[in-house]
Amino acid sequence: MKKMSLQWRLTCIITIYIAVICGCLTMLVYKNGVYYIDSLKETVDARGDENADDTDEIYISIPEDNWDAFANDFSVQVYNNKADYRKNSLIISAVLALLGGVATYFISGHALRPIREFSDKIEEVQAQNLADSKLEENKVKELNQLSVSYNKMLGRLSDAFEIQRQFTANAAHELRTPLALMQVQLDSYNSGQHPGNDADTVQTIKMVTEQNDRLSKMVKTLLDMSELQTVGRDEAIMVDALVDEVLADLEPLAREKHVELTGNCEAITIVGSDILIYRLVYNLVENAIKYNHPGGQVTVSASRKEKRVCLSVADTGNGIPEELRERVFEPFFRVDKSRSRALGGVGLGLALVHEIVRVHDGSITVRSNPSGGTVFEVMFTQ
Repeated sequence: MKKMSLQWRLTCIITIYIAVICGCLTMLVYKNGVYYIDSLKETVDARGDENADDTDEIYISIPEDNWDAFANDFSVQVYNNKADYRKNSLIISAVLALLGGVATYFISGHALRPIREFSDKIEEVQAQNLADSKLEENKVKELNQLSVSYNKMLGRLSDAFEIQRQFTANAAHELRTPLALMQVQLDSYNSGQHPGNDADTVQTIKMVTEQNDRLSKMVKTLLDMSELQTVGRDEAIMVDALVDEVLADLEPLAREKHVELTGNCEAITIVGSDILIYRLVYNLVENAIKYNHPGGQVTVSASRKEKRVCLSVADTGNGIPEELRERVFEPFFRVDKSRSRALGGVGLGLALVHEIVRVHDGSITVRSNPSGGTVFEVMFTQ
């Protein structure tokens, strides 16, 4: 079947619809007019000569003394017929208009269904599923051209993301080698004795060592972010066991910061990347420990709500201002820059968390903890 444009489809549908409605209205008006004229004729015939011929002409014999009564009855009958005709015409027109509106609603809905499907398809587009979001050929000419343009745009976006990912990976790889060499030289220098060094030299070496370590962490995180798409996400993960492992690994840091770690997880299994989910939980808990108060608490919870798995990390720290909560997942963004630098943060931990959640088709939100602090809540559909 040759493709018909949406414009022609709507033109044909509306033209046929108007023709049918006009035909129905004309027929109904004609039938009603004939009916009421015949009714009037019968009324006049009833007043006429019973012996009159059955012709189209009406002959009325009215006695002089009954003329006023007849004229009065005739006028009342004509008035009533006109009123009935007007009322019934309005009712019929209203019913037809209502039926026409309903028909138009369903007809236009059917005609515009491809546009709704196109909109729904766009809503599902994510950076990790660009290749799977392409639209199939459409029978409607305009929508088919739109689908072709849309698919080309997805291709360009996919290429741009790949170039960006490749650039990040290449840059991180290029930076990692000189940073590693610098770290070796610094470790070698720090392992020896240098009695001739003054306080400024010692402070400078210490600062260079810290900044080199910070840059190394940043490069490692950038590499991890660039390689997220290539990591398999089909492993069965025991959430409670993974959380226990993370808490055990971070226990020394928690003791150093005088923070209590608590796990409250149900026995839940999710499908994903064990390495990435571990990193997700690790980053959230580490962040909660670093920005907590001495004597504070970090609680990790996991539960299943219908078809979704909820993983939350709550702390009792200073909290995050509401106007900044949407920005905490931006790369290199820090709520308190001076404190972040003092704690050795590079501003990529939560950005990596956000990317891990995204590639697992999940969502992450930030809210205030009723007991003070912040709660990061991750939702996975499983």
